[in-house]
Amino acid sequence: MRRNGWMGLAAAVLLVVVASVGWSRYQDAPADKSMVSAAKAYLATLDEKQRAQSTLPYDSEKRVDWHFIPKMERKGLQFRDMKPEQRKAASALLRVSLSDAGYGKAQKIMALEGVLHELEKKNPGKFKRDTERYFYTVFGDVNPEGRWGLSIEGHHLSLNFVVEKGKVISSTPTVLCANPIIVPADFPGLKKGEQVLGKEEELAFQLVNGLSEEELKVAMIAEKAPREVRGAGAAQPPQTKAVGLTYGKMGAAQKNLLKSLVFEYMRVMPSEVLNSRNKAIIAAGPDNIHFAWAGSRKPGVGHYYRIQGPTFLIEFVNTQPDAAGNPASHIHSIWRDLGGDFALPIAKP
Repeated sequence: MRRNGWMGLAAAVLLVVVASVGWSRYQDAPADKSMVSAAKAYLATLDEKQRAQSTLPYDSEKRVDWHFIPKMERKGLQFRDMKPEQRKAASALLRVSLSDAGYGKAQKIMALEGVLHELEKKNPGKFKRDTERYFYTVFGDVNPEGRWGLSIEGHHLSLNFVVEKGKVISSTPTVLCANPIIVPADFPGLKKGEQVLGKEEELAFQLVNGLSEEELKVAMIAEKAPREVRGAGAAQPPQTKAVGLTYGKMGAAQKNLLKSLVFEYMRVMPSEVLNSRNKAIIAAGPDNIHFAWAGSRKPGVGHYYRIQGPTFLIEFVNTQPDAAGNPASHIHSIWRDLGGDFALPIAKP
């Protein structure tokens, strides 16, 4: 039977993801079950003091205390403070928590701290740029039958998971950022000209610039882009009414671009999480997804977009200059669960 629409693209994208890493990872060792093993293996490498740093009760207030900005202090055990065996186990935990594509993006976001360190040598800020200043925190008792949480976080990266009975039941907030957006020279883990979050920006420009004049009137929500994504650091996502142009009212070309853009965010997760997110979109109805834009429709000038469906929220902003002073060369992007981040239901007013 021929596949079409949103479900068809989901199947095509998933096949590409699976083919890139081999079927065994998805059939014989599901990523969510591997997280239990990887988390236990990571914790087993820690001494008593490190375990106290890297573990907190599941109901700790710090579980929902997240952010992607540079901070003097964060919860968890810093990668820099780990021994080689511990670093290997921590990296393995990060790898099984994401898809290969997601792991690659996370590694490059960390590597961008090295770029910032070089660019800011002549004018250093209050926060030290460090490719190893990323923190691991496990919440609760890791076991195949219980519920536990995981946070892997540092500057421009915030990954948050809840696992219950070996299954990932929450993977948000998911935050991936990039500064600069174009790597100026070869660096460890990065190539000159590389754009870590290039697709997230390129596809959106194609989409907004392909809209008709009438469609653009609906999609454009502000002439100036906001400085930041909404609700940064808040325990739950904004619960505002969706605005912009709906998927159902787009032409075929723009529908395909919107689907590709959404899947660029989804494919950072393992197949089980990708499938769960995709099934929720299909069940709620793709026609109800809204695409909204603010700011310039060309690179180098501040711009912002929002994609909101009944079950999820994506926000992307690029308004700040990079460390070299290039305008609009500093991306913040986020995926949130409108049913509630951190496996916590949204409080009813």
